[in-house]
Amino acid sequence: MTYLKHPVLIATLVLIALTGYSVATGGSINHVTQIVIYVLYAMGVNLLIGYLGLVPFGASIFFGCASYAVAFTLGRTFTDEISALIFAGVFSLVGAAVLGAIILRRKGLYFSLITLACSQVAYEIAFKWTAVTGGENGIQNVPRPLFQSAEGFHWFTLAVVILLIGAMWRLVHTPFGRLMQAVRDNEQRAITLGYNTFNVKWVGFCIAGTIIGFAGALLAMLIQGAYADNMSWQRAGDPVLMAALGGVHHFLGPIWGAVTFLMLEEKLSVMTDNWWLFFAPIIIIFAVLSPEGMQGIVQRWLKHDRWTLTRNTVPARPARIEPFDAAPAEHSKEPVLEVRELSKAFGSIVTQDRITLDVHDRMLHSIIGPNGAGKTTLFNILTGLIDADRGQIRFKGRDITKLKAYERSRLGIARSFQIISVFRQLTPFENVRIAVQSSTKGTIPLWRDAHKDEAVCARTWSILDAVGLADRAAEECDALSHGEIRLLEIAVTLACNASVLLLDEPLAGLSESDRVIVTDLITRLSKLRAVVLIEHDIDRVLAISDRITVLHQGKLIADGLPAEVAHHPEVVKAYLGKEKTGKPKERQPIAARVREKAVAANDERPLLDMKNVFSGYGGGTVLEGLDLRVMPNEVVALLGRNGVGKTTTLRTIMGQLHPTSGEVLLDGENIGQMRSDCVNRLGVSIVPEGRRLFPNLTVNENLAIAMRPGGASIEEIHDLFPKLALLSRSKAQNLSGGERQMVAIARALVVPSRLILLDEPYEGLAPAVVDEVKGAVQRISTRASLVIVEHHADEVLAMADRAYVLVNGKVAFNGPAVELANDHDLQDRLLGIAAA
Repeated sequence: MTYLKHPVLIATLVLIALTGYSVATGGSINHVTQIVIYVLYAMGVNLLIGYLGLVPFGASIFFGCASYAVAFTLGRTFTDEISALIFAGVFSLVGAAVLGAIILRRKGLYFSLITLACSQVAYEIAFKWTAVTGGENGIQNVPRPLFQSAEGFHWFTLAVVILLIGAMWRLVHTPFGRLMQAVRDNEQRAITLGYNTFNVKWVGFCIAGTIIGFAGALLAMLIQGAYADNMSWQRAGDPVLMAALGGVHHFLGPIWGAVTFLMLEEKLSVMTDNWWLFFAPIIIIFAVLSPEGMQGIVQRWLKHDRWTLTRNTVPARPARIEPFDAAPAEHSKEPVLEVRELSKAFGSIVTQDRITLDVHDRMLHSIIGPNGAGKTTLFNILTGLIDADRGQIRFKGRDITKLKAYERSRLGIARSFQIISVFRQLTPFENVRIAVQSSTKGTIPLWRDAHKDEAVCARTWSILDAVGLADRAAEECDALSHGEIRLLEIAVTLACNASVLLLDEPLAGLSESDRVIVTDLITRLSKLRAVVLIEHDIDRVLAISDRITVLHQGKLIADGLPAEVAHHPEVVKAYLGKEKTGKPKERQPIAARVREKAVAANDERPLLDMKNVFSGYGGGTVLEGLDLRVMPNEVVALLGRNGVGKTTTLRTIMGQLHPTSGEVLLDGENIGQMRSDCVNRLGVSIVPEGRRLFPNLTVNENLAIAMRPGGASIEEIHDLFPKLALLSRSKAQNLSGGERQMVAIARALVVPSRLILLDEPYEGLAPAVVDEVKGAVQRISTRASLVIVEHHADEVLAMADRAYVLVNGKVAFNGPAVELANDHDLQDRLLGIAAA
């Protein structure tokens, strides 16, 4: 019975029911026809908003111009409505192609304003060119030879609209339709997969313009005339308002919005000329109650809080998934990638200073260096996201220095990102399928169902299985843990089947078991193609690399075999932060390094007390009866594999998530249902994973926003992090990962905090920077209690008083940190890692 839930069938039944209601109550059939036409108008506009992320305030230019095209030709050039309708569609397609080629070079608000300006220009021409357009009186008495009766034209209109709605539903499930959604979610990632995103938006714009043109043509036939008012700025926003009212992230949303808008307009305009005074508050109420529109309210009521732009399915999982096979590329002894005298500077900051290196086929070439050395910027230059100031890049003997990013990807250069970059509103399956699709030859189909391509889908399943995500293929990305999303990005990169893979910290945020899987996969891939790896896990890099290049302050200071680089004096000084003298000291046991600290007595009231807490996302439960306690001036380590609920715990404490049951007590006060800002003002701060600074603000401005009386002063911050004094006027977007982490910690300190939550504070940092941040964390533990989430157990157990280990949202261990630190078997069993 799933066919009864098909959106096209629902749309058909709703519009037929509306017709029946009008006939039964003696209403105007022409008004119902108008509603049907505006449904098509709003859905055409929502093709741009919901599927491409483009908001056209002036889509009325296609609507109005198409109506004039029909008025000029019907009864003259064309003798029937069908021919005139087809002409109007072609006319709109040509107009959209020309206009889109110009205005799609601007994004966001500028795109919206340009469309509005174009529509207003068309309105002025139509309104004032009286000799041709009839001016204010418009063009009247347009014939309707085939459908002279209102009823006959209504059923003709209904048939055309349902046909076009069905075509749109089919389109959004084709490879091209799915690609539109990928561009909406993450245009940069789509570019690095080899897609010309401008062309994608241009084709989508042309399709939407054609659909809107059909709606305008039908309106001209309905009223048997064409008028300039439809293009004026007063009416230009109507279809956007209809789509937003119904829900732009739902395929059927524009239907509910159009029906509601036009019916309320009819009823209220009869009562008063100032009907907008009554209509506007209704819109405001809907916007406040549900940013997802009318359908969003129903979705929440049904506890199906998801977008319904496409069906919520993936192709059936094969009975046997074929093992992932990265077919070997043609082997060459010549360098596959050559970099010569590459230089790049951002103002006075030099990130690349005459870098020269070769990358050879079937080798694992690692690039290491302290934070801020220029490693990720080098990847951005190699992939075309940033232009070099000087130098040359050659790929398989071809100069690619001037090629665009998508052109380099098509040649065979694929990459992953340091900051996870996936298509968040697509399923893991669709993320990988989009990437697999990019490596197939030929044009992207505009009609075939994307999930019917057996070869592409089979390879997608193989790649998902290779990274351990086959069981999560149909989930929403928001439901995945950080580690799983990291694995998904690696899968997307692998799906490109490129000759050179540029992997930017692919192990960041992964548990040891996942690191083993990904490391093995990277090693196998390097036997078949060139792999360039940026990674801070030096022991692992030394163990698996064939060649290592070291960058420091934008310069290449070492390049050679791992054994040579590991003992290079400049590398030891630059990367590890000290000279290597004599025999290295043996690492002390963790028990000997646990700091001495007096832990509060057991009978003292806890600062934080979580009692039997259940919490999760989107109706799902992640924490199941969690009990966690933090005493005053205590450091608690919160450990566990990926996806067990560590970050969920921090978000629940911080008020970003509200528990469905249980209590979150801060100094005896229940804060479980408080907003995050209220929780923060009670003395709880968070240093989130990914830092989340304001990129366009300076270091001092980021701190000033958070600063409140009772928190640390700027002088204290500079004493804790001397480097921030030098970077005080630098924008956050120009800082390295380690510098951003310092700012994030400082931001938590300038608030009078009693409890600080640190989510993966050492992730993606070089060893020297880790030591600096670790020292700062130890110092701040004297002024506030800390809860630290960190996947490197030994890093946090060395400074913690107590440790909690979560397994599937429940506490599996609660005890002294030193006990867990010394129990390697327990670590293996609960964390899936070997003791450090």
